[in-house]
Amino acid sequence: METYTFMRHFADSWGLVAMMVFFLGVVAFVFRPGAKNAADRAASIPFDHDVIDTRRSERHARGKPLHTFPHAARKED
Repeated sequence: METYTFMRHFADSWGLVAMMVFFLGVVAFVFRPGAKNAADRAASIPFDHDVIDTRRSERHARGKPLHTFPHAARKED
């Protein structure tokens, strides 16, 4: 059997099964319990370091600043 024919048959059968299992695994990983908290933390990473003049006393217990950009830059009327 030629190499191309063997690889073609493998891709049509077991390769397809492997890709389907990988896809279902990714979908299960995304929709697992607790994934929302991890996604929210990852989404806020770019804004964690945009601090506007905060001192050590103006921080939460976990060390995050109370005021970060853009919230502190808004003018309250």
